[in-house]
Amino acid sequence: MDGTFSPAAIFSAFLLTVALSSPAASLEPYDLLYDSAVQAFYKGDYTNVVRYMEGALGSYKEVRRTKVRCRLRCQDQHPFDETFSDLRFADVVLRRAACMNTCIEEKIGTQSVHKVSEDVVQDFHRRIPYNYLQLAYQKLKQPDKAAAAAHTYFQANPEHVEMDQNLEQYKDLQGVEEEHFVDREARPHQRSFAAAVSLYEKGEHEGAIALFEEAVVEYYKADSECRALCQWPQRFEGHDYLRYRYSLHEVVSDHFTQVLHCEHECVRDLATRPGRLSPMENYLPLHYDYLQFAYFHVDRLEEALQCSLTYLLFHEGEESMTDNVDYYRETLAHDGKPREEAAWYLRRHRQELELLLIGSKTMGVEFIEGNYWSSTGGREDSNRIPSGTDGWMEYVPISDKKNVTAAAQQHLKEGGPLVYDDVQLVQNSAALNGTQRVLLDHVISEEECSDLRRLAHAVTMAGDGYRGRMSPHTPNEKFEGATVLKTLQYGYEGRVPMRSARLFYDISERARRVIESYFLLNATLHFSYTHLVCRTAITGQQDHRNDLSHPIHADNCLLDPEANECWKEAPAYTYRDYSALLYLNGDFEGGEFIFTEMDAKTVTASVKPLCGRMVGFSSGGENPHGVKAVTSGQRCAVALWFTLDPLFRELERLQADEVIQALDTQSVWGQGLNINPKDEL
Repeated sequence: MDGTFSPAAIFSAFLLTVALSSPAASLEPYDLLYDSAVQAFYKGDYTNVVRYMEGALGSYKEVRRTKVRCRLRCQDQHPFDETFSDLRFADVVLRRAACMNTCIEEKIGTQSVHKVSEDVVQDFHRRIPYNYLQLAYQKLKQPDKAAAAAHTYFQANPEHVEMDQNLEQYKDLQGVEEEHFVDREARPHQRSFAAAVSLYEKGEHEGAIALFEEAVVEYYKADSECRALCQWPQRFEGHDYLRYRYSLHEVVSDHFTQVLHCEHECVRDLATRPGRLSPMENYLPLHYDYLQFAYFHVDRLEEALQCSLTYLLFHEGEESMTDNVDYYRETLAHDGKPREEAAWYLRRHRQELELLLIGSKTMGVEFIEGNYWSSTGGREDSNRIPSGTDGWMEYVPISDKKNVTAAAQQHLKEGGPLVYDDVQLVQNSAALNGTQRVLLDHVISEEECSDLRRLAHAVTMAGDGYRGRMSPHTPNEKFEGATVLKTLQYGYEGRVPMRSARLFYDISERARRVIESYFLLNATLHFSYTHLVCRTAITGQQDHRNDLSHPIHADNCLLDPEANECWKEAPAYTYRDYSALLYLNGDFEGGEFIFTEMDAKTVTASVKPLCGRMVGFSSGGENPHGVKAVTSGQRCAVALWFTLDPLFRELERLQADEVIQALDTQSVWGQGLNINPKDEL
């Protein structure tokens, strides 16, 4: 390969050569197939689990491929030309839209207008279907396919200790070979790059060159796909066009600013490995860094010079690479040029940055400029091997990503009064091997535990509090929940004793006061979310089980075990400051609450639930935690999350306060209470 590419070939033609003239198909929506697979799983129908889940994965991939191909084809058919005008712009936009709608409908049928919930989309991003497939293939005695599914899931969920253990067991099974451990969702550009690095480190430079060149091509293909997917509706924070009026130009401006931001984020997305939160440092330039050394080792100095000059497009004036360029020029006795695909790519990115700066001003959004490629500047040694791939970029576009391990040190006091006479301190932070942790007993009585458990059996519903998902954390348990407001509604309707509904409200307030007092907070602690939840082991699915009831996580940040960090950014509940779990029983097997180190593996403390026992802790990355598998019986608790920011007070709690106030003042119930329980966690 000579190292030169046509930008058009890289950014468009590669997909347009794929046939789009196949007869119209009608794919079944992947979320419906997914739901059918989950239902089959709980019925023990593992053959249909495989059938529906594999169908769902195929449908999901085909929808994505079709959108990308149609977008690029229509963009190619209806380009913006040099003679720009308002009318010409509208003409191109409308024709592209009509082209894409027709193209997509022809390829995937009615699914082109089918809306899939964000929860299902996130499940596919997190590779949850492969967890079900692993278990189903295991039951069907197909260990080779189970190993592939387990490996695929684990790549995106490296903190899942039990899946790691499963993989070790598969390695010892007869009929399972090393080649069965494949990542079915591997991204071609990352797969080629990783394989190339491996060959380079072994000194196999010719093979490494071929794979690095393949990785470069695959990277630009993936970039085109990522950008094509940005052309669909974007999330507009604080913008609701149905509620206030916008001029046409403002609407267009905001939409294209969001699209540009999405495209800009493709840099991070393509450099981020599955299951990781942060991208690999210096990712795309590193391809050219490795290539110039590999070409040097096989005495292909023309290509080495070209790759060195290309690297300098990303890091202008970098000292060690500049020295390498000087060496190649002197040896060859002539100069060279950077590779065109990289030059074209960077020109486009610079234009995007300029437009983003303009667009962010029109939207009133702060845009933070930064270096795309690296958090480090120059290199120390001109004779060094290429820099490693495990660093982290500091570049942040619009979102304000923060490392919260330092922020978690805001409140380090503890040991305040426990407010109620019966409450007993069992272990403090030191005994629990952490910071801002406490274990208390006798927060509520045996009678109150029994009353709340009876209440739970009457009011909790499967999936309530988990966006309707019966088993959000593990397919081996059923999760049922209810909110304070829902229980008060049931009390008002006479479906449960109002005394029991009122008890749930009162004991949650008791827990809040204890946490606020013990941690010596100098501000009011507000409810963020309150949930009565029971998790029940599903009979027949506990043999050889080694997963967690609730995987290791932190409550207000995204845990990144490999980087040993926790990032305070969406979709984490970043406003949560303290958490507590008040247990209602201990007559079940398993279900211990555990704290871990940030590696999500090293257990630092374990708590066995008992009636009236409460564990409280600060919600940040200093306190990763999870729940061991409930293998028999039912485990019930009141889960509470608190915030110090009154802007994030729980709406349902405020409504519940009004209900309680009405009860206490003996207000007239006949006027009706606006009780509308919401379903979120």
